[in-house]
Amino acid sequence: MELTYKLRELDTAVKFILENTKSKTLLFYGEMGAGKTTLIKELVKALGVTGATSSPTFSLVNHYDSDEGSVYHFDLYRLNDESEALDIGIEDYLDSDNWILIEWPEKIKNLMGENTQKLIIKVMSSEERMLKFC
Repeated sequence: MELTYKLRELDTAVKFILENTKSKTLLFYGEMGAGKTTLIKELVKALGVTGATSSPTFSLVNHYDSDEGSVYHFDLYRLNDESEALDIGIEDYLDSDNWILIEWPEKIKNLMGENTQKLIIKVMSSEERMLKFC
């Protein structure tokens, strides 16, 4: 299942994700600059988070309270190995019933359970992306 969208139509991509996901643990794959963080920020807003959101590049995880409960946004780009994820308690997050949004999940592929939804973002042009469920 896939969707091609314009960057100015992020709400369409967010709606597509929320209507089609099989899990609250979403794994975002895509090259640097594909728009993972931008899409996640819009998704967080759609989940009812109010206030500022930012990329957790330096802290690895940001926690937000929403109408849907807690939302955790992980950016694992700077992670050197899986032990660093274990040090921050990633398993506890993954075992929760909260929304878990992970950029660069390939960095912890051995820690991922089966109850996840993989999403690939592919750059089609400077203004267009393809979002594919896997």
